[in-house]
Amino acid sequence: MKSTSQNQTFDKISYQNANISQQEFFNCTFVKCDFTGSKFFNVSFIDCNFTDCNLSNVKIDNCGFLKVKFENCKIIGVSFSQIKTLLIDWSFNRCLIELCDFSNLKMSQTNFLACTIKETDFIHTDLSRSDFSGSDLEKSRFQNSILEKVNFSEAKNYYIDLTQNKIKGAEFSYPGVLSLLKTFDITVKY
Repeated sequence: MKSTSQNQTFDKISYQNANISQQEFFNCTFVKCDFTGSKFFNVSFIDCNFTDCNLSNVKIDNCGFLKVKFENCKIIGVSFSQIKTLLIDWSFNRCLIELCDFSNLKMSQTNFLACTIKETDFIHTDLSRSDFSGSDLEKSRFQNSILEKVNFSEAKNYYIDLTQNKIKGAEFSYPGVLSLLKTFDITVKY
């Protein structure tokens, strides 16, 4: 049976290499907490906020994230591919997301605002109507993904193969939009 935490604030707590399992967090706030190397198994976060937290190398299995906000968090080396697919409703604002995997997830309408997203995989990912405004997507991979009506305004360093992704109705800004032509090995002179 899961233990439940509700309406609590966890401030500056170190959970490094902790085993956090069989828990539910409702309307909880995590501020400056360090979860480095922790294991989350069968944990649900509902209406929770993470601010200035370190979630590097967290192992996630069978977890749910419903109405969860990550603000200015460090998320490195995390594979989200084993989360509960029915409980995905989250947003990321000014986060460092590096070497992560969001493959095979349906996460439409997800905000990644002003984030640094490096070497992260979005393979077979439904990102329709999501927002990457102002994000740096250096060496991140979009492959066989649904990117319809995604906002890439002011985003940079992205590479999206137009032949391998569904991109109808997506928004781009100049000069970043020129990177879409890399697939075709052409040169644009101006």
